[in-house]
Amino acid sequence: MKYLTLVLSCAAIPALANNVNINGTVEARCVITTDTVGVYGNPTADKLTTAAASAGVVPVVRYDVALADYYTAKITHPTSFSSSPTLNDTVTWTGSTSVHQTSVSGMSAYESAKTVVGSTTNFSLTLAGSTWFKTESEAVYGVSKPFPGGTYTALVVAECIAN
Repeated sequence: MKYLTLVLSCAAIPALANNVNINGTVEARCVITTDTVGVYGNPTADKLTTAAASAGVVPVVRYDVALADYYTAKITHPTSFSSSPTLNDTVTWTGSTSVHQTSVSGMSAYESAKTVVGSTTNFSLTLAGSTWFKTESEAVYGVSKPFPGGTYTALVVAECIAN
């Protein structure tokens, strides 16, 4: 009996395993595009603003959403310069984001339903289609101090968050 067990164990075929991949591609269903690049106007020596009345240009981003109720637009207005000359005093920032244009009439409700936390504005994208958001920005330097000459850049951060 013990010889039979030994013979059978030697004749056993080892088990083989193989991994089989399952691949898939997910296409973006929320796409963010810069529609208008912002420009700071300099109406007074201590102020930079995107206001058109001060020769500024308000930046606009477009969100294209293929699926309703799946995404939130999260847009943060600037609170610092990403590049600038050396500044030796504080900069006071203000800004706001609002619905600029929509491809579907019901999207106008995004404006009244938005939430603002600090410098970030959130919009629930409840309808499929395109929505343009504008972000106004203003920076005031010190207490009546002129901004040093040079190039100033600040960023609007636009994100599409899956719900």
